Amino acid sequence: MLSTYVTLGRTGLRVSPLALGTMTFDDGSWGSAPKESFAIVDRYLEEGGNFVDTANQYNNGASESTLGTYFVQRPGVRDRIVLATKFGGTLHPGDPNAGGAGRKAVLTQLDASLRRLNTEYVDVYWMHMWDRHTPLEETLSTLNDLVRTGKIRSFGLSNTPAWWVAQAATTARLRGWESVAALQVEYSLLARTAEGEQFGAAQAFGLGITPWSPLASGVLSGKYSRTATDHPDSGRAGYAAPLLTEPTFVILDALERIAKDLGTTMARVSLAWVRQQQPVTSVLIGARTLAQLEDNLASADVVLDAAHLAELDALTTPALDYPHPFVDEIGIGFQQGNTTINGLTSSAFQRS
Repeated sequence: MLSTYVTLGRTGLRVSPLALGTMTFDDGSWGSAPKESFAIVDRYLEEGGNFVDTANQYNNGASESTLGTYFVQRPGVRDRIVLATKFGGTLHPGDPNAGGAGRKAVLTQLDASLRRLNTEYVDVYWMHMWDRHTPLEETLSTLNDLVRTGKIRSFGLSNTPAWWVAQAATTARLRGWESVAALQVEYSLLARTAEGEQFGAAQAFGLGITPWSPLASGVLSGKYSRTATDHPDSGRAGYAAPLLTEPTFVILDALERIAKDLGTTMARVSLAWVRQQQPVTSVLIGARTLAQLEDNLASADVVLDAAHLAELDALTTPALDYPHPFVDEIGIGFQQGNTTINGLTSSAFQRS
């Protein structure tokens, strides 16, 4: 099911089309208790998945610790997994150097993550969020040193402005440092603004794209409707509530129709749409139960045709920031006139 692999950006890392997010792994008080978490990882690996994602701050370190215990109980499994974790989130709110992307913070956070994970290295080390206080060169040189010493194999950026991504990739190239491997961005049918700048930066610099929250906090999973908007049992109900508007329900109606046409579920259709977007490398899926995981894994076998893709695209086309509206509406004809270039046809711009 997941054994058709792709390389992550310009690295040699081969990753499965669906990555397993483990934000729900904890002691069972909010997410999945260790026994259920172990079963989820086992099942994911059985289907050929090999890309597992966590973070130092997920459940105050419990997600990493759960995976660390799993590796101890499953000898030999660690090295066949492409393991990703993140730095930046503080676990010590009173210490100003406990979080962020400064050298002191990065080195301390990585050592703590490696202890919790019971491993000597991580394959992808994500900067969880842009740090506005730390010089870019300090962060990049630290990550470059960590690659050289073997404690990390590569690094990526999450929740980071595209201008910073471009500056980081260019600086690394000019300095001869290890460059950015991939971006982790929020992306779903309800969150497409990454198409404006992040996708462009990724394509320009050859970076992989790993979308998070492809089901928009469960809104696109099929459990919400005009008459079912309250799910107190959901761990992300608070995130979902602001999205439950009439435009969203129109999208859910379309997903339901397409799911019925294909004999599948709305969640699988939503995940298939994200997976089929050209810049996407590997889609992050999460699950608190084995049943949720099975539904998400089955999305790998769903293929949307051109008509389905066009319908969903038309319903969810994002309003991008300047200069995109100006360039897309006026700029093409302004430059091309009445010609077709690289398959893009335009009419000459005329002042009204």
